[in-house]
Amino acid sequence: MNALNLHMQREIAEAALFVSGRVGIDAVVLYGGEKVFAAGADVKEMANMTYPEMALAAVNLQSAFDTVAKISQPTIAAITGFALGGGLELAMCADFRVAGDNAKLGQPEILLGIIPGAGGTQRLPRLIGVSRAKDLILGGQMITADQGLGIGLVNQVVEPAQVLESALAWAAKFSHGPKLALAAAKRAIDNGANVDLRTGLSIESTEFAALFATEDQKRGMNSFVEQGPGKADFVGR
Repeated sequence: MNALNLHMQREIAEAALFVSGRVGIDAVVLYGGEKVFAAGADVKEMANMTYPEMALAAVNLQSAFDTVAKISQPTIAAITGFALGGGLELAMCADFRVAGDNAKLGQPEILLGIIPGAGGTQRLPRLIGVSRAKDLILGGQMITADQGLGIGLVNQVVEPAQVLESALAWAAKFSHGPKLALAAAKRAIDNGANVDLRTGLSIESTEFAALFATEDQKRGMNSFVEQGPGKADFVGR
């Protein structure tokens, strides 16, 4: 069921660090397999942990997932089966989510007497709004992929057998794209979402201007002038 134990958390962080910004990787797909994306944390591992142990483990868990969220390339979560608790929190670290029509999503931690600890109380309201996030987190219920699509938690719903293929097709859209501009756009959106409008506009202006120091900006604009839109050959510099 892809229980997100301490060992898997470390491996996820290591994988994220490995792929982020790496030459030749234009996009990243998070995939748990044909049956389950991730059914949450390893409850058996956590059940008898003390407060001091969990205080450290929680920081490490959030750090691991933040590493995924900070992958510079576009990221797509390919969700099959369950994406519950930490599984949904991991999926929310991606830029986009493709789910099978039989997928189940939720933050059921309240049923264990705890709350989400890997970003659920923060990323979920930013994606679907405070009221809907409270409904899912305080109620602990699961929702379907179609319900997730309706509230903006999921971007696309497909047949279960098509989840990975659809996610890879989405990732392919970014192949040979302007890698530096894509990374800048992600930083501007993510960093701007947590500040006031004036500060966010300043972040955007800085990221925008910095791209004029790149070869891709010259290639993109010159290509537009000479050949029209959508024909630039970007090199990631």
